[in-house]
Amino acid sequence: MAMTTTTLFHALVPSNTYKSRAVSSSFVSVPSSSTPPSSPSLQFRSLVSDTTSIYGRRKFTGNLRRVSLTVSAAAAAEPLTVLVTGAGGRTGQIVYKKLKERSDQFVARGLVRTKESKEKIGGEDEVFVGDIRDPESIAPAVQGIDALVILTSAVPKMKPGFDPSKGERPEFYFEEGAYPEQVDWIGQKNQIDAAKAAGIKQIVLVGSMGGTNINNPLNSIGNANILVWKRKAEQYLADSGIPYTIIRAGGLQDKEGGIRELIVGKDDEILETEMRTIARADVAEVCVQALQLEEAKYKALDLASKPEGTGTPTKDFKALFTQVTARF
Repeated sequence: MAMTTTTLFHALVPSNTYKSRAVSSSFVSVPSSSTPPSSPSLQFRSLVSDTTSIYGRRKFTGNLRRVSLTVSAAAAAEPLTVLVTGAGGRTGQIVYKKLKERSDQFVARGLVRTKESKEKIGGEDEVFVGDIRDPESIAPAVQGIDALVILTSAVPKMKPGFDPSKGERPEFYFEEGAYPEQVDWIGQKNQIDAAKAAGIKQIVLVGSMGGTNINNPLNSIGNANILVWKRKAEQYLADSGIPYTIIRAGGLQDKEGGIRELIVGKDDEILETEMRTIARADVAEVCVQALQLEEAKYKALDLASKPEGTGTPTKDFKALFTQVTARF
Protein backbone atom coordinates (compact mmCIF):
# COMPACT_ATOMS: atom_id res chain seq x y z
CA MET A 1 0.00 0.00 0.00
CA ALA A 2 1.23 3.51 -0.73
CA MET A 3 0.71 6.30 1.74
CA THR A 4 0.70 9.90 0.59
CA THR A 5 1.72 12.49 3.17
CA THR A 6 1.14 16.19 3.13
CA THR A 7 3.45 18.17 5.37
CA LEU A 8 2.57 21.53 6.85
CA PHE A 9 4.82 23.67 8.99
CA HIS A 10 5.76 27.24 9.75
CA ALA A 11 9.22 28.67 10.19
CA LEU A 12 10.46 32.06 11.31
CA VAL A 13 13.54 33.20 9.42
CA PRO A 14 15.41 36.51 9.39
CA SER A 15 14.15 38.68 6.54
CA ASN A 16 17.63 39.28 5.16
CA THR A 17 18.27 35.56 4.75
CA TYR A 18 15.08 34.49 3.04
CA LYS A 19 15.54 32.92 -0.37
CA SER A 20 13.14 30.95 -2.48
CA ARG A 21 14.68 27.64 -1.58
CA ALA A 22 14.56 25.03 1.16
CA VAL A 23 14.85 26.39 4.69
CA SER A 24 16.92 24.52 7.26
CA SER A 25 14.25 23.40 9.65
CA SER A 26 12.40 20.35 10.85
CA PHE A 27 8.95 19.32 9.80
CA VAL A 28 6.30 16.77 10.55
CA SER A 29 4.77 14.32 8.06
CA VAL A 30 1.18 13.44 8.85
CA PRO A 31 -0.62 10.70 6.87
CA SER A 32 -3.41 12.13 4.73
CA SER A 33 -6.70 10.72 5.94
CA SER A 34 -10.23 11.88 6.48
CA THR A 35 -10.17 9.94 9.75
CA PRO A 36 -7.26 10.52 12.14
CA PRO A 37 -5.38 7.29 12.92
CA SER A 38 -5.96 5.79 16.35
CA SER A 39 -2.24 5.92 17.12
CA PRO A 40 -0.73 8.58 14.91
CA SER A 41 2.87 8.20 13.83
CA LEU A 42 4.75 11.38 13.11
CA GLN A 43 7.89 11.44 11.03
CA PHE A 44 10.53 14.13 11.58
CA ARG A 45 13.03 14.91 8.87
CA SER A 46 15.31 17.73 7.85
CA LEU A 47 13.88 19.92 5.16
CA VAL A 48 17.30 20.48 3.66
CA SER A 49 17.46 16.87 2.56
CA ASP A 50 13.92 16.77 1.25
CA THR A 51 13.56 16.85 -2.52
CA THR A 52 9.83 17.44 -2.76
CA SER A 53 8.40 20.63 -4.22
CA ILE A 54 7.94 23.55 -1.83
CA TYR A 55 6.08 26.75 -2.18
CA GLY A 56 5.89 29.53 0.31
CA ARG A 57 3.63 32.34 1.34
CA ARG A 58 5.40 35.18 3.15
CA LYS A 59 4.13 37.51 5.84
CA PHE A 60 6.18 40.23 7.51
CA THR A 61 6.45 40.39 11.31
CA GLY A 62 8.93 43.09 12.37
CA ASN A 63 12.41 42.04 11.29
CA LEU A 64 11.25 38.48 10.82
CA ARG A 65 9.50 37.08 7.80
CA ARG A 66 6.91 34.43 8.53
CA VAL A 67 7.13 31.67 5.93
CA SER A 68 4.27 29.22 5.60
CA LEU A 69 5.37 26.20 3.62
CA THR A 70 3.49 23.22 2.31
CA VAL A 71 5.32 20.10 1.26
CA SER A 72 3.58 17.45 -0.74
CA ALA A 73 5.64 14.35 -0.07
CA ALA A 74 5.84 11.64 -2.68
CA ALA A 75 3.88 8.52 -1.91
CA ALA A 76 5.98 6.18 0.16
CA ALA A 77 5.71 2.89 -1.67
CA GLU A 78 5.23 -0.09 0.60
CA PRO A 79 5.73 -3.66 -0.62
CA LEU A 80 2.74 -5.20 -2.40
CA THR A 81 1.25 -8.26 -0.76
CA VAL A 82 0.84 -10.79 -3.57
CA LEU A 83 -0.85 -14.18 -3.42
CA VAL A 84 0.35 -16.85 -5.87
CA THR A 85 -2.18 -19.65 -6.30
CA GLY A 86 -0.82 -22.89 -7.66
CA ALA A 87 2.40 -22.01 -5.83
CA GLY A 88 3.30 -25.69 -5.59
CA GLY A 89 3.35 -26.13 -9.37
CA ARG A 90 6.46 -25.90 -11.50
CA THR A 91 5.78 -22.36 -12.72
CA GLY A 92 4.07 -21.25 -9.52
CA GLN A 93 7.12 -22.17 -7.45
CA ILE A 94 9.29 -19.91 -9.60
CA VAL A 95 6.91 -16.95 -9.31
CA TYR A 96 6.69 -17.40 -5.53
CA LYS A 97 10.48 -17.60 -5.25
CA LYS A 98 10.99 -14.47 -7.36
CA LEU A 99 8.59 -12.50 -5.17
CA LYS A 100 10.34 -13.74 -2.01
CA GLU A 101 13.70 -12.65 -3.41
CA ARG A 102 12.38 -9.12 -3.98
CA SER A 103 11.23 -8.51 -0.43
CA ASP A 104 11.74 -4.75 -0.81
CA GLN A 105 8.95 -4.76 -3.42
CA PHE A 106 6.71 -7.67 -2.46
CA VAL A 107 5.33 -9.64 0.45
CA ALA A 108 4.79 -13.10 -1.01
CA ARG A 109 1.96 -15.46 -0.11
CA GLY A 110 1.29 -18.85 -1.60
CA LEU A 111 -1.75 -21.10 -1.92
CA VAL A 112 -1.23 -24.83 -2.44
CA ARG A 113 -3.48 -27.88 -2.43
CA THR A 114 -1.69 -30.09 0.08
CA LYS A 115 0.51 -29.93 3.15
CA GLU A 116 3.15 -31.80 1.14
CA SER A 117 3.23 -28.98 -1.41
CA LYS A 118 3.52 -26.45 1.40
CA GLU A 119 6.57 -28.24 2.78
CA LYS A 120 8.06 -28.47 -0.69
CA ILE A 121 8.18 -24.70 -1.09
CA GLY A 122 9.36 -23.96 2.43
CA GLY A 123 6.33 -24.38 4.67
CA GLU A 124 6.28 -20.76 5.84
CA ASP A 125 3.29 -19.28 7.63
CA GLU A 126 2.45 -17.23 4.53
CA VAL A 127 1.77 -20.41 2.54
CA PHE A 128 -1.88 -21.46 2.83
CA VAL A 129 -3.42 -24.83 2.08
CA GLY A 130 -6.77 -24.62 0.32
CA ASP A 131 -9.04 -25.92 -2.42
CA ILE A 132 -9.91 -23.37 -5.12
CA ARG A 133 -13.13 -25.24 -5.79
CA ASP A 134 -14.30 -24.26 -2.29
CA PRO A 135 -14.65 -20.47 -1.83
CA GLU A 136 -14.51 -20.69 1.98
CA SER A 137 -11.28 -22.66 1.74
CA ILE A 138 -9.38 -19.89 -0.03
CA ALA A 139 -10.84 -16.88 1.82
CA PRO A 140 -8.09 -16.64 4.50
CA ALA A 141 -5.35 -16.54 1.87
CA VAL A 142 -7.00 -13.71 -0.05
CA GLN A 143 -7.67 -11.39 2.87
CA GLY A 144 -5.38 -8.37 2.94
CA ILE A 145 -3.64 -8.94 -0.39
CA ASP A 146 -2.96 -6.27 -3.01
CA ALA A 147 -2.61 -8.53 -6.05
CA LEU A 148 -3.26 -12.10 -7.15
CA VAL A 149 -1.31 -14.29 -9.58
CA ILE A 150 -3.39 -17.28 -10.74
CA LEU A 151 -1.35 -20.30 -11.79
CA THR A 152 -3.83 -23.07 -11.06
CA SER A 153 -4.72 -25.57 -13.75
CA ALA A 154 -6.26 -28.99 -14.15
CA VAL A 155 -3.51 -31.56 -14.73
CA PRO A 156 -4.18 -34.73 -16.75
CA LYS A 157 -2.78 -38.11 -15.74
CA MET A 158 -1.50 -40.81 -18.06
CA LYS A 159 -3.46 -44.03 -18.16
CA PRO A 160 -1.42 -47.01 -16.97
CA GLY A 161 -0.21 -49.70 -19.35
CA PHE A 162 1.31 -47.38 -21.96
CA ASP A 163 4.11 -49.14 -23.86
CA PRO A 164 5.96 -46.86 -26.31
CA SER A 165 8.02 -49.84 -27.57
CA LYS A 166 4.86 -51.15 -29.21
CA GLY A 167 4.22 -47.88 -30.99
CA GLU A 168 1.36 -47.05 -28.70
CA ARG A 169 0.21 -43.51 -28.07
CA PRO A 170 -0.37 -42.45 -24.47
CA GLU A 171 -3.89 -41.81 -23.24
CA PHE A 172 -4.74 -39.26 -20.60
CA TYR A 173 -7.57 -38.71 -18.16
CA PHE A 174 -8.59 -36.30 -15.41
CA GLU A 175 -9.41 -37.48 -11.92
CA GLU A 176 -12.98 -37.20 -10.72
CA GLY A 177 -13.63 -33.71 -9.39
CA ALA A 178 -10.49 -32.33 -11.05
CA TYR A 179 -11.72 -31.77 -14.58
CA PRO A 180 -10.97 -28.48 -16.33
CA GLU A 181 -14.54 -27.31 -15.83
CA GLN A 182 -14.12 -27.63 -12.08
CA VAL A 183 -10.53 -26.33 -11.82
CA ASP A 184 -9.97 -23.95 -14.74
CA TRP A 185 -13.46 -22.49 -14.74
CA ILE A 186 -15.14 -22.83 -11.34
CA GLY A 187 -11.87 -22.73 -9.39
CA GLN A 188 -10.60 -19.65 -11.18
CA LYS A 189 -13.99 -17.95 -10.97
CA ASN A 190 -13.93 -18.53 -7.20
CA GLN A 191 -10.52 -16.88 -7.00
CA ILE A 192 -11.62 -13.87 -9.03
CA ASP A 193 -14.77 -13.44 -6.94
CA ALA A 194 -12.81 -13.68 -3.68
CA ALA A 195 -10.24 -11.18 -4.92
CA LYS A 196 -12.93 -8.75 -6.01
CA ALA A 197 -14.66 -8.99 -2.63
CA ALA A 198 -11.32 -8.28 -0.95
CA GLY A 199 -10.82 -5.15 -3.08
CA ILE A 200 -7.52 -6.15 -4.63
CA LYS A 201 -5.77 -3.97 -7.21
CA GLN A 202 -4.72 -6.44 -9.92
CA ILE A 203 -4.96 -10.04 -11.09
CA VAL A 204 -2.39 -11.74 -13.31
CA LEU A 205 -3.80 -14.89 -14.87
CA VAL A 206 -1.61 -17.42 -16.68
CA GLY A 207 -3.35 -19.49 -19.34
CA SER A 208 -2.40 -21.18 -22.59
CA MET A 209 -2.31 -20.30 -26.24
CA GLY A 210 -4.62 -22.22 -28.57
CA GLY A 211 -7.96 -21.13 -27.14
CA THR A 212 -9.21 -19.63 -30.40
CA ASN A 213 -9.35 -23.09 -32.02
CA ILE A 214 -11.97 -25.47 -30.64
CA ASN A 215 -10.18 -28.29 -32.47
CA ASN A 216 -6.86 -27.69 -30.71
CA PRO A 217 -5.45 -31.10 -29.65
CA LEU A 218 -5.30 -29.99 -26.01
CA ASN A 219 -9.11 -29.94 -25.94
CA SER A 220 -9.18 -33.65 -26.80
CA ILE A 221 -7.19 -34.66 -23.72
CA GLY A 222 -9.66 -36.62 -21.62
CA ASN A 223 -12.36 -35.11 -23.87
CA ALA A 224 -12.36 -32.28 -21.32
CA ASN A 225 -12.05 -29.13 -23.50
CA ILE A 226 -9.46 -27.61 -21.20
CA LEU A 227 -8.84 -24.55 -23.40
CA VAL A 228 -12.56 -23.84 -23.63
CA TRP A 229 -12.83 -23.62 -19.84
CA LYS A 230 -9.63 -21.61 -19.53
CA ARG A 231 -10.96 -19.12 -22.06
CA LYS A 232 -14.24 -18.84 -20.17
CA ALA A 233 -12.35 -17.91 -16.98
CA GLU A 234 -10.25 -15.37 -18.89
CA GLN A 235 -13.38 -13.70 -20.22
CA TYR A 236 -14.87 -13.63 -16.72
CA LEU A 237 -11.75 -11.86 -15.46
CA ALA A 238 -11.78 -9.35 -18.32
CA ASP A 239 -15.42 -8.52 -17.50
CA SER A 240 -14.83 -8.31 -13.72
CA GLY A 241 -13.72 -4.67 -13.60
CA ILE A 242 -10.50 -5.61 -11.77
CA PRO A 243 -7.27 -4.45 -13.47
CA TYR A 244 -5.89 -7.59 -15.09
CA THR A 245 -3.12 -9.07 -17.19
CA ILE A 246 -3.86 -12.31 -19.04
CA ILE A 247 -0.74 -14.20 -20.14
CA ARG A 248 -1.36 -17.04 -22.60
CA ALA A 249 1.90 -18.92 -22.61
CA GLY A 250 3.26 -21.19 -25.29
CA GLY A 251 4.66 -24.65 -24.62
CA LEU A 252 6.36 -24.50 -21.21
CA GLN A 253 9.97 -25.61 -20.90
CA ASP A 254 12.06 -26.26 -17.80
CA LYS A 255 14.98 -24.11 -18.93
CA GLU A 256 16.96 -21.15 -17.66
CA GLY A 257 15.21 -17.81 -17.98
CA GLY A 258 16.43 -14.36 -18.92
CA ILE A 259 18.54 -15.44 -21.89
CA ARG A 260 16.03 -15.26 -24.75
CA GLU A 261 14.13 -12.58 -26.61
CA LEU A 262 10.46 -12.76 -25.70
CA ILE A 263 7.74 -12.24 -28.26
CA VAL A 264 4.13 -11.27 -27.73
CA GLY A 265 1.11 -11.65 -29.95
CA LYS A 266 -2.64 -12.12 -29.99
CA ASP A 267 -5.30 -14.53 -31.22
CA ASP A 268 -2.84 -17.44 -31.45
CA GLU A 269 -0.90 -15.87 -34.33
CA ILE A 270 2.35 -17.10 -32.76
CA LEU A 271 1.19 -20.69 -33.22
CA GLU A 272 1.60 -20.17 -36.96
CA THR A 273 5.34 -19.60 -36.46
CA GLU A 274 8.20 -21.81 -35.27
CA MET A 275 8.50 -19.89 -32.00
CA ARG A 276 5.84 -21.57 -29.91
CA THR A 277 7.64 -22.33 -26.66
CA ILE A 278 8.90 -20.43 -23.61
CA ALA A 279 10.84 -21.18 -20.42
CA ARG A 280 8.76 -21.33 -17.27
CA ALA A 281 11.25 -18.93 -15.66
CA ASP A 282 10.51 -16.35 -18.36
CA VAL A 283 6.76 -16.69 -17.84
CA ALA A 284 7.36 -16.18 -14.12
CA GLU A 285 9.39 -13.03 -14.72
CA VAL A 286 6.69 -11.58 -16.96
CA CYS A 287 4.15 -12.23 -14.17
CA VAL A 288 6.29 -10.34 -11.67
CA GLN A 289 6.91 -7.46 -14.07
CA ALA A 290 3.18 -7.20 -14.82
CA LEU A 291 2.61 -6.41 -11.14
CA GLN A 292 4.83 -3.34 -11.40
CA LEU A 293 3.95 -1.77 -14.75
CA GLU A 294 0.85 0.23 -15.68
CA GLU A 295 1.47 -0.77 -19.30
CA ALA A 296 0.53 -4.34 -18.38
CA LYS A 297 -2.95 -3.58 -17.07
CA TYR A 298 -6.14 -4.42 -18.96
CA LYS A 299 -4.21 -6.44 -21.50
CA ALA A 300 -4.15 -10.02 -22.80
CA LEU A 301 -1.15 -11.41 -24.62
CA ASP A 302 0.22 -14.56 -26.16
CA LEU A 303 3.78 -15.17 -24.97
CA ALA A 304 6.65 -17.18 -26.43
CA SER A 305 10.35 -16.69 -27.12
CA LYS A 306 12.90 -16.87 -29.87
CA PRO A 307 15.38 -19.75 -29.71
CA GLU A 308 18.34 -19.25 -27.41
CA GLY A 309 21.18 -17.51 -29.24
CA THR A 310 18.92 -15.58 -31.60
CA GLY A 311 17.67 -12.07 -30.98
CA THR A 312 18.41 -10.00 -27.88
CA PRO A 313 17.41 -11.21 -24.40
CA THR A 314 14.43 -9.19 -23.19
CA LYS A 315 15.22 -6.75 -20.37
CA ASP A 316 12.83 -3.87 -21.07
CA PHE A 317 9.45 -5.23 -19.97
CA LYS A 318 7.75 -1.86 -20.22
CA ALA A 319 8.53 -1.90 -23.94
CA LEU A 320 7.31 -5.50 -24.17
CA PHE A 321 3.92 -4.69 -22.66
CA THR A 322 3.64 -1.52 -24.73
CA GLN A 323 3.59 -3.72 -27.84
CA VAL A 324 0.36 -5.33 -26.60
CA THR A 325 -2.88 -3.69 -27.66
CA ALA A 326 -5.40 -6.48 -27.16
CA ARG A 327 -7.69 -6.33 -24.11
CA PHE A 328 -8.79 -9.94 -24.65
